[in-house]
Amino acid sequence: MRGTARNHGGGTVGQMTAMSLDRADSTPKSGASRGALWLVALLTLGALVVRLPFLGDHNADLDEQLYALIGSQMLQGQLPFVDLWDRKPFGLFLLFGLADASGLPAPWSYQLMATGLIVIGALLLRRLALLLVDRGTATVAALLYIVLMTIYGSHSAQTEAFHVPAMLAMALLVRDIRHPNALRRAWFAMLIGGLALQVKYTVFPQCVFFGLWALWGRYRAGRTLSQLVAIAAGFAALGLLPTIGVGLFYLAIGGWEEFWFANFVSFFLREPAPMGRFADDYAIFLLPLMALSIAGLYTRFRMKVAENGLTYTFFWGMLGATLATVFLPSTVYAYYFAALVPAVLLVALPFLDGRGPLGMAPLLAAMIASAGLLYLPQRFEASQSHRAAMEKLVAAIRPHVDSNSACLWVFDGPTALYTATESCLPTRLIYPDHLNNALERGSLGLLQIDEVRRILGTRPTVIVTADRPFTVQNEQVLAHVQTALSRGYVVIAEQRIHDRGLRVWLRRDLMGSSR
Repeated sequence: MRGTARNHGGGTVGQMTAMSLDRADSTPKSGASRGALWLVALLTLGALVVRLPFLGDHNADLDEQLYALIGSQMLQGQLPFVDLWDRKPFGLFLLFGLADASGLPAPWSYQLMATGLIVIGALLLRRLALLLVDRGTATVAALLYIVLMTIYGSHSAQTEAFHVPAMLAMALLVRDIRHPNALRRAWFAMLIGGLALQVKYTVFPQCVFFGLWALWGRYRAGRTLSQLVAIAAGFAALGLLPTIGVGLFYLAIGGWEEFWFANFVSFFLREPAPMGRFADDYAIFLLPLMALSIAGLYTRFRMKVAENGLTYTFFWGMLGATLATVFLPSTVYAYYFAALVPAVLLVALPFLDGRGPLGMAPLLAAMIASAGLLYLPQRFEASQSHRAAMEKLVAAIRPHVDSNSACLWVFDGPTALYTATESCLPTRLIYPDHLNNALERGSLGLLQIDEVRRILGTRPTVIVTADRPFTVQNEQVLAHVQTALSRGYVVIAEQRIHDRGLRVWLRRDLMGSSR
């Protein structure tokens, strides 16, 4: 009996104990998993609600129409820089190509991909925010990230929607210089930075900041100068690796000159805008971000908060590096400021902290103000108008173009018309801005007027123009196009998109015929 009892106790009781411990361990994990799922669901729902007016709208923004066109053409064997020209990195077009390969129609394919990355960015921002504030504040800050990214131009699929999450991932990896695996995490961060460079080269200042922060950590850990130099060289090599890989690919196929010029020469040849880097109305546009930053800094020192000082300093360093990213190009467009959103929210955390003397009031005020700035009803109305106008433009153009030789030429208007009408492409400089913008005169590797003359010499069946340009126009090119239109084309349709009158011109000899 004793032996049986002993065996029973050693087996059953031991098993029960193990099972109890397993349950004790699994319950919190299960609860944490459910909490994480609810968090992802909340942020995803928030992103979809905020971005709903733009989903499915080809004209939600401008630049992404070009990225989507080049990305889809990559699946048909066309290559950026060689066959279709732009100065954005190869990786950006690859992302849009992957979106197109999903089988979803544009713009849904790339807009949903961007929405997913916005949610990832919000999750990463929340992780960083938890270093200074409680879970509730961090979660609302993540929602604020989604709203502010939308307000500042990443409402559809601008490049900031793709590279900002990468910068947040780098920040998470390098911030803690005392982490036992700090160097290994820094290596990984530099590789992420290298991939982000293949989305937009202007993230370079942020990559440098994160690299210097990680190096400073190694210095504090007692590394010698020679070791620091070796680590810095390794950081640089990892950061450049994706771009070097793309360059070697173009070298192998004989497209090195096109790759080099588009990526590293044309950027410096583009003329600066007359307004300089800071337009007069940018001060008002940036007021919410400036107010949040100043309020955060004031609260931090007014409350004399001492803990996590190094982390807060790191967040301000992030903001400084992001400012360098925004103002690196000679022309700064308003949507560039979306890159500032995460760093601004992080430095504003002392003000937004729900545990502060004002409780949740600052956080709620920021949410209400940001939601008001979305103007969702007006944006939804504009989006519906864009869709209806786009459908009518496509209906007017499609009977007169094909995928072989009867090409549409969008001199000024939506680049998405090429895909929507299934037209052939009349030029490798397919983005209207490249041929009509006076600031691009010397940055394309050829004269704008020469390419315009060549295109018109092929007698495009349909030409699209706009009555109000977005940019300073090349007057010589504009005059040449207007002369050609008056002599050989007639208007067959007119619509308004983005408060611009768009005209569809059909070649005069094709009146009364369709393909």
